[in-house]
Amino acid sequence: MPDPITILWDPAGFNLPSLGARALVDISDGDTPNIRMPVRMLSIDTPEVTAKSETGAAKVDVKFQELRQWIEDGIAPVTDRFRNHILPKLDDRAGTRQFEQGKAASEFHKARVAERLKRPSGVRRNLFVRMADTQFDSYGRLLAYVAPSYSSKELKTMSRRDRATFNLDMVESGHAAPFVLFPSIPGELDLPMFLAAAVGAMDNALGQYADPLHLPGYEYRMLEKLHRITKKIAGGQTLSHRDRIAWRSRYAFDMRDRTLYGPEAYMSVPQPYRIWVWPEDVRTAIGALNLTPAAALAAGP
Repeated sequence: MPDPITILWDPAGFNLPSLGARALVDISDGDTPNIRMPVRMLSIDTPEVTAKSETGAAKVDVKFQELRQWIEDGIAPVTDRFRNHILPKLDDRAGTRQFEQGKAASEFHKARVAERLKRPSGVRRNLFVRMADTQFDSYGRLLAYVAPSYSSKELKTMSRRDRATFNLDMVESGHAAPFVLFPSIPGELDLPMFLAAAVGAMDNALGQYADPLHLPGYEYRMLEKLHRITKKIAGGQTLSHRDRIAWRSRYAFDMRDRTLYGPEAYMSVPQPYRIWVWPEDVRTAIGALNLTPAAALAAGP
């Protein structure tokens, strides 16, 4: 069972079938072009497949072993807290493991979408898309919760779980880590269901959690950035403090007691209970949600 939480936030999202500026699919009439665009599903993070192949993943294995040595030698610009957290995960298959888990997540998502969009008649359903407060990410992807589109008649016979989003499906399967970003926090009825799915996946070692050395997608991306920065330092370049810490940026708070932690102390919060905050949103989040900075964060550098 999940621990009690104290967060209450109801995003002012709105619904729409599509939005953006990507490839033209077709034209319905003189004033209606239909477009194609990517959607980044909110509040979840799956392992990355950016290595593109087994060969590319093997190259990441080598990079991460190099990074491991730099961390052990004290060259990498990390705190002792982060060092102790991340080193056990940097074995000689860290890149390959991420790629394999990323492919597994993709295959599960494809199969789940095909299953839930299929009507009893065999005709494919449309998607129901709900945006939250932030509309697009830095890559131009629509940020949204996505679910099958059910008729009003169907919805009357369905539970909240029956009509849940694919976002929740991915977390419940263990193929996605919870990745809730302020202010796009699930509403008061959805958050407990989301939390229960995340706790259940971890407790039952589903998906990526079957491997204790798994790296959530966000940690993998952080390590890639950290490798690039540390490589410069190891090569003799002098970097500013800002450039040295550019590999990490998000704060995190615990939805159980609203304690806010710094960017290298997020592991103080068990994964299901983390809510992430961008630096520019920290002041707003503290005021809106009555957060209390952790002692180490309040003390400053």
